Order: sequence, then C-alpha cells, then structure tokens
Amino acid sequence: MQFLFRKPIFGYVIGIFMVVAITGILLSVLLGNYVTLTAVLFIQFIILLLFLLHFHERFIKPIKKATKTVDEIVKGNYRARFHHPSGDSIGMLSNKINSLARNLSELSIQEQMQSEQLSTIIENTQSGLVLIDSKGYIHFVNGKFISLFGLTAKDYQGYLYYDVLDNEIIHETVQKTFLYERNVKEEFTHFKGIDKFYIEIVGAPIFNDRNMLKGAVLVLYDITEMKKLELMRKDFVANVSHELKTPITSIKGFAETLLDNSMPHSEDNKEFLEIIYKESHRLQLLIEDLLILSRLEKENFQLVLTTFNVKELVREVKLIVEHKMKKKDLSFSVDVEEGLELTADMEKIKQIMINLLDNAINYTPEKGRVNLEVKRSDDTVSIQVKDSGIGIEKDALPRIFERFYRVDKARSRNTGGTGLGLAIVKHIVEVHDGDIQIESEPGQGTAVTVYLPKVRIDD
Repeated sequence: MQFLFRKPIFGYVIGIFMVVAITGILLSVLLGNYVTLTAVLFIQFIILLLFLLHFHERFIKPIKKATKTVDEIVKGNYRARFHHPSGDSIGMLSNKINSLARNLSELSIQEQMQSEQLSTIIENTQSGLVLIDSKGYIHFVNGKFISLFGLTAKDYQGYLYYDVLDNEIIHETVQKTFLYERNVKEEFTHFKGIDKFYIEIVGAPIFNDRNMLKGAVLVLYDITEMKKLELMRKDFVANVSHELKTPITSIKGFAETLLDNSMPHSEDNKEFLEIIYKESHRLQLLIEDLLILSRLEKENFQLVLTTFNVKELVREVKLIVEHKMKKKDLSFSVDVEEGLELTADMEKIKQIMINLLDNAINYTPEKGRVNLEVKRSDDTVSIQVKDSGIGIEKDALPRIFERFYRVDKARSRNTGGTGLGLAIVKHIVEVHDGDIQIESEPGQGTAVTVYLPKVRIDD
C-alpha cells in the first residue's frame, strides 16, 4: 500500500477522497442513516481507487516508461527499448518507439562509418585542407597541412587565420575569396628547414541554402615535383641553346665569309654554301627565341620599367619591318594616338610589335594589307596588328600560342619562322599583367590585340 502515498498516485487518491467527501455531504441531506451512508461512501471510495489503480497500471505507467525510453533515445542511447505486451494503442506506441530506435541506430552506424571514411580520406589526401568560417576563424586543418606547416591541429583550430598563418599569399587568397565570392588560385614558395616547397593554393567560398557566404575552404597542393621538372626543362632549353649558339654562329660566319670571298668556286659549291648560311641563320633565330623564352620564364625575371612615348617606339619598329613589307608589296598603315605614353619594358613591347608584324607579313599574300593600331582606354593601352592574310581555322585558335605550333607548316618553314614568336608575345604580355586576344576567319585575315595596363604598379 505504500505506493499509494507516492507521487503522482497520492495526488489522485486525495482527489478521489475529496470526490467521496463531496458526495457524502450531498447525500447526507437525503439519508438520515449515517451507517448506511458511510458504507456507501466507503464502497464508492474503494471502487474509484481500484479504477485508479487499473488506469495507472494500464496507461499512466506505460506512458511514463515510454517517455523515459524516448528521453534515452534523445540522449543518443539508441539501444533503449520499450516493451508492452498488449496489442492496444500502448502496444502500438511501443512498437513504433522500438522501430524508431532501431532505425536511428542504423542511421547512426551509417553516419559514423561515412564520417570515418570521410575523415580517413581527408587526413590521408595529398592536399592540405583548411576550413575557415565567415568571421575568419579556423575550424579544421588536415594532416597534410600540418605536415607542411608544422604545429598541431589545436594550434590552428579556434584561432583567426591571420593570427596563426604568417604567409601573406594565404592572407590574400582568403581575403579575395571572401571579397569576390569565387575561386581564387595563387602560388607561393614555403621553406621547411632548408627544404623549399612550391605550393599552389585554391580558395573556394562556401554558401548556405540561402546563397549567403558561410565561409571558405583552402586547398593547398604541393607542386614541388612538377616545378622541379619544369625548372629542369627550362634549364635544359637554356643550356642547349647556349651550347648551340657558339657553333651555329661559327658555321654561319664561315659560310658568309666563303660566299663573300671572290675566290672562284663552282655553282654547286655556292648553292651548298647558301643552304648552309640559310639554315644556320634559321637555327640562330630559333636559339635566340629559345633564350628569350628561357629568360622570360625565370622565377626571378625582372622587367625594366620605363615611361616612354609609344609613337617614337612605333617609328623604330616601322623602320625594322618596312623592308619586309616592301619585299612583298604589302600596304602598311600605322595609327597611333598623339602623346600616348606607356609605363612598361620598352624593349619587350618593341618585341611584341615586331613579332606580331612578322607573323602578319609571313601569313599575308603579296599586295595584301597590314595595319598597326595603338590606342588608349581608361586604364589600358591596346596594341592591335590586323592583316588581310590567310586567316586561322576556328579549331586552331586555342593552340595558336603554343610553342612550335604552326597553322601552315610549309609556309612557316619557307618564311624561316621558328614557331616561337606568339609564345614569346604571350609570355611578355603575362609578365606585364596584360591580356591578349585573337580574332580570325579563314581567308579574311587575322587581328591580334594586346591589352597592357597603362601604369604598372609592382608590389
């Protein structure tokens, strides 16, 4: 009987007692026999109490047990179960709760497996990963990042990126990613002891369901091996070019001397000497172009920046190419704005013009037209060389700036072209932070336009 005095049963017992007491007060007016009245009230109390006990055992107690089970499930204990033998509503509730617990347990196991797989992939990937929230706090770094930059994950997580990462390129990448809300790619060198690493960093913004910026992820690729191979290739080209330059110069010089010599020689000898001279000259041009490319590709390449009058430079270029123009009877027009000045490497800009004009001359038939136009816009200077030549097929345009790529191989050989002219132009434009575009139609000619910043500010 002690359970009758426990909460909440005791409250219900008090309620039944009050109902019986009120009933007794009402019946006492009608019945004068208090013994009978007391017996009736006692029987009523017992019946109501039995009904309460039945209701408690049948409904209240199972519901309390079900509530405790659900509380355990909410806490993450998916092994908690609620068993009720009857097939009524409580029994159905028991089955539903147990089914929910089983499903949540399976989902939890799958989620844990996926989380472990993802964690394994992230930790063992060969790229460094950094997760930054919208306020600039680092939430995650993987093992590759730690192996590159040292310390432990705890030394980065929870800190502002600019407090724990002292690399300016990383700072700029994060800032540009947040500012422009697009992928940003940069490269930098990182020293670990005496070892030098080349790192490519890509910053990618993260957006939520409402397309609001949520943060950014940084991916750092170790491109050291690729850079070493590239440097080896550059060194190879530079070394081979230097090694070949001296003997080629000698061959050309001796052939030229023999050709100019008044000593009698047969027509065959003269023809052979002319071939030697012509081919050695072509090889010399090729080596010079390779050396120019090699110098442009050097990591520590420096531009010699000066502010110069563009019209004066164009006048020099015109004198250089005029002979070739007249030889093919080409119409050559020049249009340069008066007083136009440009801050750039004058010799390199001169080379851009000469290379583009050489290309136009080589691929334009006799009596054709070549036009050089230099004009300014708000913050750029554009150099356009337009010709009425053979043009370029659409599928060849993406490859036009590749080394040794020739639109018309036979014509290129006949004109003595090296196949490096446009590659050199592209490199010079890139080191000036400029842009180059090309438009062409087969049989209609080609227009190559170079855009250069009017004033170049070096960091």
